[in-house]
Amino acid sequence: MKLRTLLIVVAVLAALSAAVFVARRPTPPPSADARLGQPLAERAAVEKAAKLRLTDQGKTVLLTRQPDGTWRVASYHDLPADFSKLTTFVSSLTDAKLDRLVSTNAERIARLEFKDTQIALLDATDKEIWSVTLGKNAEAGGGRFLRYGAEQKAYLANLNAYLDTESKNWASAELLTLKAEDIAKIEIPFTDGGTVTATRAKKDDAWAVDQLPTGQKLKADKISSLLSSLSSIRFSDTNDLTDANAVAAKASERLFKLETFDKKIIKIGLGRKPEEKKLKPPTAGADGKTGLAALGTSADLLKKEADGKPAESAKPLAPEFETIPAGPVFVTISHGDGTAAPINALMQKRAFQIAEYTFTGLPQKSDELFEPAPVAAPATPAEKKPDEPKQP
Repeated sequence: MKLRTLLIVVAVLAALSAAVFVARRPTPPPSADARLGQPLAERAAVEKAAKLRLTDQGKTVLLTRQPDGTWRVASYHDLPADFSKLTTFVSSLTDAKLDRLVSTNAERIARLEFKDTQIALLDATDKEIWSVTLGKNAEAGGGRFLRYGAEQKAYLANLNAYLDTESKNWASAELLTLKAEDIAKIEIPFTDGGTVTATRAKKDDAWAVDQLPTGQKLKADKISSLLSSLSSIRFSDTNDLTDANAVAAKASERLFKLETFDKKIIKIGLGRKPEEKKLKPPTAGADGKTGLAALGTSADLLKKEADGKPAESAKPLAPEFETIPAGPVFVTISHGDGTAAPINALMQKRAFQIAEYTFTGLPQKSDELFEPAPVAAPATPAEKKPDEPKQP
């Protein structure tokens, strides 16, 4: 065979070999999971959601979006949600990234402790738009194991969000927020009766009162402190409107009235069930008898005298009392804007408890608002000049 022919045959065989290799080469391994490096929750899913549901250890929090874009805690009397807390939580979901696909093996996934800890975004019909089930925290490097829906895949994400499943904690505690500089008038009731009314024409003017005691002046810092307490009120807990403590608090409340420069009236009632002292029931003696019966009958006393024992004289029993502490402090608020003021509707839902110090820090008597006015020093008579000598 000539050399040229041999070279042609070798070239043809090489081409055929290359073609066979290309045709039969193994399929390349699939690329890495497309979710890796992506946000745990897409912003688009959050924007479409009508509800946010959190579950853990048998507890469930449900927040619902309102037509005006605000959120309410459906699982806690439908109170307004704490928007700042909600925003922080959602940001933790959209900021977290998936670091790696941990496993698709059922046995290994089971060791990652996936139970009932779940975060879900739902539409208005309760259909899940997005959901993840959280497993345990990663021991090395931080992060949290998670699964999407019912997928047989476990991921690790750099998620550090706190899953608060106490529904009350998601409600906005803020009941009233006013600017003290907007208040033109305040009526201050006192526990010993009577009311002091303080007014000012402009926000920079000094406060004046309707009945200033002789030789006294108003303590401006007392009015400022009072306005600070009343203009920013937050609840600590809520009760049913028929709760005995709430009803008793309403009956003994102090009603403050604020008026703004634009003539809006806000009424703030603060009260609590008063401390009680109740007579204790008489204590039983060793024989089970109580009160005068413990001393015995007249026949018993005569028998003691016959036996040579002095008869016991009946001593008056000193009454014993027990003190029942005062109840929690409740607040009621009404705003002159009527149905336009959300607080008016809120007051129809629950009875709101507030911190005790807000109530105990209020002035109890009218004289706490005043202090002695400085006494003007008596005028000094002009010094008399000596007569000048007459000129000759």
